[in-house]
Amino acid sequence: MSTSPSVAAVAADAGPRPLDSELDVYGLTHPGKVRPNNEDHFLICALQKKMEVYHTSLPDASRLAGVERLAFLSMVADGVGGAAAGEEASRLALEGVTRYVSEALHCFYTSDPSDDSIFIQTLEEAALKVHNELAAASKENTELRGMATTLTLWLGVWPSAYLLQVGDSRCYILKDGELIQLSRDQTMAEDLIEQGVFTRADAARTRWAHVLSSAIGGPQAAPVVRKLDQAWGNVGLMCSDGLTRHVSDDRIKERLTSMTSSRQVCEALLQDALDAGGKDNITIIVGRTIPPRTA
Repeated sequence: MSTSPSVAAVAADAGPRPLDSELDVYGLTHPGKVRPNNEDHFLICALQKKMEVYHTSLPDASRLAGVERLAFLSMVADGVGGAAAGEEASRLALEGVTRYVSEALHCFYTSDPSDDSIFIQTLEEAALKVHNELAAASKENTELRGMATTLTLWLGVWPSAYLLQVGDSRCYILKDGELIQLSRDQTMAEDLIEQGVFTRADAARTRWAHVLSSAIGGPQAAPVVRKLDQAWGNVGLMCSDGLTRHVSDDRIKERLTSMTSSRQVCEALLQDALDAGGKDNITIIVGRTIPPRTA
């Protein structure tokens, strides 16, 4: 399994944008077997452009109206802070970021298509705006003190995609039988690994393994956005660490390789995590393209 975030699903010719009927996407969330509440939230949606006819002399205007998918958006947020605080943090993050991303798409479609640096900056700023909103809400309400959340966001604008990462909820892609971790865990352990203090095996056993170095609403938020290429035949997975702390990358690869549908593989991976202890909330999103059947 490769963990290099620079490895993207690159295709010389991405082909036509998939139709809605050619997308197989599913998500679920579960509190696990130990925690009484679920502080995770997820969202899967299409950002659309809709034409509405207000007045016309044509006898059947319904043929003119239509909806075009501008982008495909999926997000996972794993709240921290305990009880209502963590759940509120993940909910507010998804709602706020969705609002800002919708506004940012106007920038994307009106800017120079050969230079998306402004759009990438806009996505980073969206995460920071929500970070500041959560920090302010935490100060105003003592019951929400200490609330924060991870945020992993996939914005597909065919044939490209943009991955925004804050925290340690992960994004993987299965390409040509290889499982690639596209995101980088923003944890104290990962920072110490890069500094040479720990090996990866040693770091996994320390208390720093699940201590976030960056979180929306936390002491520090350092959003990272990278651009990727999309291609037919790839399978994407996003998840909170409730899955990855119990289910190995090898098992994830095995499940994705033999999947029959996104729903089936989400439910199978959830059961794997529960069977292994289910000590944390578990959230999983899986998506793939399905080529139309030929006669």
